[in-house]
Amino acid sequence: MASITVSGLGKEYVRGTSAVADLNLEVAEGEFLTLLGPSGCGKSTTLRMLAGLETPTSGEIRFNGRVVNDLTPAERNIAMVFQNYALYPHMSVRENIEYPLKKRGVDRAERRRRSAAVAQLLQIEPLLDRKPRNLSGGQQQRVALGRALIREPEVFLLDEPLSNLDAKLRSYMRAELIELHRRVRATMVYVTHDQLEAMTMSDRIAIFDGGRLQQVGTPDEVYNHPANRTVAAFIGTPAMNFLDGEIAPEGGAPVVRSGSIAIPIEAGRTGASLGRRVAIGLRAEAIRITEGGVPARIEIVEPTGHEAIVTVSVDGRRLVTRTAPDSGFRVGDSVGLGFDARRLHLFDAATGDTLG
Repeated sequence: MASITVSGLGKEYVRGTSAVADLNLEVAEGEFLTLLGPSGCGKSTTLRMLAGLETPTSGEIRFNGRVVNDLTPAERNIAMVFQNYALYPHMSVRENIEYPLKKRGVDRAERRRRSAAVAQLLQIEPLLDRKPRNLSGGQQQRVALGRALIREPEVFLLDEPLSNLDAKLRSYMRAELIELHRRVRATMVYVTHDQLEAMTMSDRIAIFDGGRLQQVGTPDEVYNHPANRTVAAFIGTPAMNFLDGEIAPEGGAPVVRSGSIAIPIEAGRTGASLGRRVAIGLRAEAIRITEGGVPARIEIVEPTGHEAIVTVSVDGRRLVTRTAPDSGFRVGDSVGLGFDARRLHLFDAATGDTLG
């Protein structure tokens, strides 16, 4: 296993196009870190620089304290799992898994011993004599993982490895990867645009936007304590509700007001000075349909089985909340809304930074 330290890492392409800018990041030994963000945010470029497939324009990459910028991928002792699996179609599963060892000149008996152990770990022993064309997508993914595992690398780099699978199989493979990491305790850096993968699999998540790192934290930290509006908007399904508002006095205590909505501000929050313009962030679970409250009208009801996602209109603005699946709400119903002040997020209206 290796720790990874990235200092001032940057990647610029022609005409000054910056893919990654001034990245500072640490990955502990045995950690599962996910690089998360929308397309074009710099996460895959970062992974490719860690792998040695892209040359940084600036900065350093260290594995266990050793600078690896000038080392080839093979010299870095990493293993990479790609989105398209990259299996050799003319080789059997066993031959695909053993190929990295064959390239190193490892003798046949040792290759067989290690491929058998990897196949047992991934539960693919019955598939060893098949060709990739005779495997399902999930089975091909396991073979790709097996080929990475047999190298016994210091770092595993995984580039959207589940994106080609259907929803049911992705869910299954997420659980398999979690269990695999628990068993081998290898250092893993995983790239995805799927926040569900990031939230369910990671020890920590590094969120990117526009080539810059926005926040690093545990799934709980990035969900409940986002560093800025960008992170808050990207994390969570349904997406966080945002309203323009202002800090105002009411009954001797500050509230955040937006039209007919007024939510008390808990004591001790920094940056909540009277008259300050803010962006109000409310997740769906922070809004409840209740007797009385702020008048609203139901616009959309989306049953999902275990709950219903309800879109309501307040002062001509739409907010999304959750209800029980059997709540009986219908489009056009007039309802009242209540707000959980403990789950209120405030962001500076100009910078988007979180106000504590």
